[in-house]
Amino acid sequence: MPRLTSASGNVRAFLDMLAWSEIGPGLLEHSDAGYDVLVGSTPRVPLLFTSYATHPNIYNRRTNSTAAGRYQILARYWPHYRELLKLPDFGPVSQDLYAIQQLRERKALPLIESGHITAAIAMVSNIWASLPGAGYGQHEHEVKNLLAVYKAAGGDVA
Repeated sequence: MPRLTSASGNVRAFLDMLAWSEIGPGLLEHSDAGYDVLVGSTPRVPLLFTSYATHPNIYNRRTNSTAAGRYQILARYWPHYRELLKLPDFGPVSQDLYAIQQLRERKALPLIESGHITAAIAMVSNIWASLPGAGYGQHEHEVKNLLAVYKAAGGDVA
């Protein structure tokens, strides 16, 4: 579950769906709900960071990425959003606020609030490589599976 308790049920369910898509259920269970996961992690070989003071900015040569956290945030974007949102650290609530800002900027929040989840996924697929249509050459989940996770997390679909 997201740590940001002020978000609506649909937004929280969407964040859970994103984390499931990006991190996977095995890593979500064997980490701090994904908040401390580095890109390239697997349930057998979890790569975790230990400090939420700031984005860990650890480069994974195998994946050519610095993605970290529950929503696999790239280090190059973190400073801008940390300043924009006045985030104190890279902790769970800060990561949730970052992801919600991404949803807001792509104009997906109204779609999520109204339960138009397939349309919202399409609006943000260029941000998260695991979403259908992302086109980053990584595994992309099917919409039906994402919707099942979203509903299981308590989200409503229109």
